Amino acid sequence: MNKVYNIIFKVCALSIVLLLTGCFKPTTYPQLDTTQPDIAVPPQQHIAGKSVENRPIMYYALGQGPEVTFIMAAIHGDESAGAPLVLKLADYLQKNQREFLRGRTVVLLPIANPDGLVRNTRYNANGVDLNRNFDTENRINKKEFGLIALSEPETHVIIRFIKQYNPDRIVSIHQPYGCIDYDGPGQMLANHMAKYCDLPVRKLGALPGSLGSYSGVTLGIPTITFEMQKNDSKLDSEILWQRYGKALLAAITYPEPVE
Repeated sequence: MNKVYNIIFKVCALSIVLLLTGCFKPTTYPQLDTTQPDIAVPPQQHIAGKSVENRPIMYYALGQGPEVTFIMAAIHGDESAGAPLVLKLADYLQKNQREFLRGRTVVLLPIANPDGLVRNTRYNANGVDLNRNFDTENRINKKEFGLIALSEPETHVIIRFIKQYNPDRIVSIHQPYGCIDYDGPGQMLANHMAKYCDLPVRKLGALPGSLGSYSGVTLGIPTITFEMQKNDSKLDSEILWQRYGKALLAAITYPEPVE
């Protein structure tokens, strides 16, 4: 027994000596990394409804803050440049949430008229101009504009967005007039956006049954008709973003500047 004790004593003594001389290093174990890296994942699309020909109308809702911006494109199917621009915006906001989505919600509708986009026509599959189909005092009831207000499923989707999210501002992207139009109390917002692109501010007037007449004039929501250039449909999303991306971000951060 004494022999066993002597061996244990010698091992312990040797360990102490090695520790004091720096030759012995205690075993270290890897620590669990509890930090969460910033991982950019594609923003998730949702279905808002269906078109006349049963195509899904897709949208993104990013952020959860009380300040809401609603941006849409391609309500006229032959004005296609806005769709890739809004998709690019969705991706950018997803990757820069801390900067742009804190205290904010951004609702994005890249293609409001999917049937018209497939056909490359202004109208939906029923031959109705959706931007003349809203319930406004100045609307005109006729086949081209819809025999009654909100006769089309696509305009019902837009109305539901406005009622559900109660946006502080609305931007509808169009072509080909190359300007920033506004309805309702939207002039200061238009001026702010114009600082970040080459489009001038120009008041075109509230057209019969248009979204601007409905949301801007009837509801009093600052509403921008963002008229891009005709040839912008030939450009890829990267060039479109370089030209117009900051202007859309400025609408989201308004009245704060965009760095």
